[in-house]
Amino acid sequence: MKKYNVRLTQKERQELNETIRSLKGNAQKARRARILLKSDLRGPAWTDAKIAEAFSCRVQTVENLRKRLVTEGFQLALHGKQRSSPPRAKKLDGKKEAKLIAMRLGKPPKGFANWSLRLLAERVVELGLTDEISHETVRKTLKKTA
Repeated sequence: MKKYNVRLTQKERQELNETIRSLKGNAQKARRARILLKSDLRGPAWTDAKIAEAFSCRVQTVENLRKRLVTEGFQLALHGKQRSSPPRAKKLDGKKEAKLIAMRLGKPPKGFANWSLRLLAERVVELGLTDEISHETVRKTLKKTA
């Protein structure tokens, strides 16, 4: 017997149908909406195994989504959780980014006409701003516009 039973209100059902119909959000959100609709006891009330097979996911995924709906609410179940912290800490904080940008705007070292991303990355490590940094991180830092 299911521990977390899904009973959607008419308004929630309508929002899920609208999400699916208008393709608002991403594919993951649409799949969550479909799973919730099929697991509704006042609707089709499919089994977890049947839902998992229909939407190409694991039974555990369906169970977790039902649990999130009951314990944390409709909006979190549909939209998902935001991460509290990024998966990795940033290599450069605001002051270090400012030093990198100032270095980029300054003159390049002797023998070079312009700063390259790899040259900037090497110089950041030489100056001791960070232990290691890739040229891609330097590129993303310099590209920021917002």
